Amino acid sequence: MGRLIYVEEDLLDHPRTRAILGRFKQATIVPCHHYSEIFNRKAQNFRLQKRRPALILARKNQRFVMPAPNDYAIGARENYYFSHMLNCPYDCRYCFLQGMYRSAHYLLFVNFEDFGEEIERTTKAASGPIHFFSGYDSDSLAYDGISGFLDYILPVFARLGDRAGLELRTKCARIEPLLKHTAPANCIVAFSFTPEAISKDLEHGVPALQLRLRALSRLAKAGWRIGLRFDPLIHAPDFQDQYRVLFNMIFDHIPADEVHSVSLGGFRLPEGFHGQMARLYPDEALFHRSLVREDGMVSYPRALETDMIDFCQDALTHHMDGDRIFPCRPQAQNQIQTQPAEG
Repeated sequence: MGRLIYVEEDLLDHPRTRAILGRFKQATIVPCHHYSEIFNRKAQNFRLQKRRPALILARKNQRFVMPAPNDYAIGARENYYFSHMLNCPYDCRYCFLQGMYRSAHYLLFVNFEDFGEEIERTTKAASGPIHFFSGYDSDSLAYDGISGFLDYILPVFARLGDRAGLELRTKCARIEPLLKHTAPANCIVAFSFTPEAISKDLEHGVPALQLRLRALSRLAKAGWRIGLRFDPLIHAPDFQDQYRVLFNMIFDHIPADEVHSVSLGGFRLPEGFHGQMARLYPDEALFHRSLVREDGMVSYPRALETDMIDFCQDALTHHMDGDRIFPCRPQAQNQIQTQPAEG
């Protein structure tokens, strides 16, 4: 059976729609008036849809650029994120998307130009250094073989130069869409990592750690600026040993001076998201062990989270300068932001 693809009626003749549909010759195409008819409807089960998600091609009409949560800062005064795609091809048990959305379908907005224009307007209005983050509501690279978004957005930031920075957050090992471009000085490819045993247990569908480490090394050798993201940190009985081994493996593949930044943050979810995810996976120990509720959030106890971050920050300073490490402390956390129901 071919893929099921929903397309908003006024986008059926859009050049990107035609290009994407051309990659799925056996797909069943279903026109719709608006993506909200399919995406995020109440009577849906994220866990069941995740087994065979459909693709939805749609137009986003507003909020192309959103203020980033406080913990997304890596040195700039102003921070924003943008989401040309909602939902992720990977299936990480801790991912807040399965608590935010009832639908597991991939929602791709094909009007890339509107994102680029808003990014340029926001940059022009900024009073100082500004960063934009891609990968908040999906993986920045994992679906690019279908979307082709990097071919559009990288030249946008190349034109902006040092006025704006772009972070592409990913767990993907398919880096050819990046390697065919000259690395912009203002672009950071930020890889998210957990220790190998934790990744195998919780990050379903994610490429093996060794594949991602090789991808990391290839990108650094090709001149791309690299970010390392340990967020969320996942606790385990041998937490320190697992993360120490992970850090050693990473810095065996990449010199410390090629790392732009490192961020650290604990596992946390809004209470509503946590409840939805615990109902989807009632046997998943992650949602039940060592968690507390405070100010509408579910997270590790503050003392435990502080110990985890302190250990990782100290361990990382054995490899690199501490001024490039950005810990998200428990008191600095704010609510995960949600996409509006309408585009």
